[in-house]
Amino acid sequence: MEWAGQKRTAWGLLLPLLLVIAVVTGYPLVNTVRLSFTDTALTGQNVQANWVGLDNFAYVFTDPDFGDAFWRTLYFTGVSVGAEILLGVLVALLLNRDFIGRSLVRAVLVLPWALPTIVNAMMWRLIYNPDYGALNALLSQLGLIDSYRSWLGEPGTTMNMVILADVWKNYPLVALIVLAALQNIPAELYQAAAIDGAGPWTKFWKITFPEIFGPLTVALILRLIEAFKVFDIIYVMTRGGPADETKTVSFFVYEESFAYLRAGSGAAYALTVAATSGVMIAMYIFLLRRQEAQA
Repeated sequence: MEWAGQKRTAWGLLLPLLLVIAVVTGYPLVNTVRLSFTDTALTGQNVQANWVGLDNFAYVFTDPDFGDAFWRTLYFTGVSVGAEILLGVLVALLLNRDFIGRSLVRAVLVLPWALPTIVNAMMWRLIYNPDYGALNALLSQLGLIDSYRSWLGEPGTTMNMVILADVWKNYPLVALIVLAALQNIPAELYQAAAIDGAGPWTKFWKITFPEIFGPLTVALILRLIEAFKVFDIIYVMTRGGPADETKTVSFFVYEESFAYLRAGSGAAYALTVAATSGVMIAMYIFLLRRQEAQA
């Protein structure tokens, strides 16, 4: 009886939150699903919504422009997250060592991640500015370039410049997660390994990596989910240009729905992106449960 009472109390406390989620998330989701089966266009005062069934989804999977945007998104996700994981682990290993000013460096590490994405994007847009940007000035003074370059206007370069800005902002999250895991590794393990003659590389692969693998996997999945949905940094820095080089799937959905005003097909594109993100979220939940079972 006591357990039943606690259960009713818990549901009672959760009910307001569930109602808010149902209104804020549930209704738009249901409406998006409904729109995806129509040819709704947001033009004029009298919006027509003719039922087209699965035609929008058939077009999604045969649209070469969406396919190109999907592959660009995978490139952005793979390169940015890969660099963030590598850099985050290296920085965490460095900050786990004793040195003067370590606390200050740890505090400074949080600053890029704490910046709003819009602020970060605007900052890097100024750094890349072809006329007065800091990057051109630095490279020119070092003699690495002869003339100022338009880093966000050159095909083949722009996406990598956006990735650099994204990595700078998000690698601290990986570093903080890994650093927390490193501090939970008993020092006795390294002392025993040193007695056995193990070198730094052996210590890393036999002791450090197995201990940080779980938290690192969680950080990896979290960053994959966020990177695949990238929109704001693209919108501020490049608007998907030049020549659609940085147009990711989220930006593609935005243009389809709000630039071209094709709400029906835009909803189908949005649901496709949401389904892909859902797969990643399912992986994240699976890994969390697996870690809890092993703990």
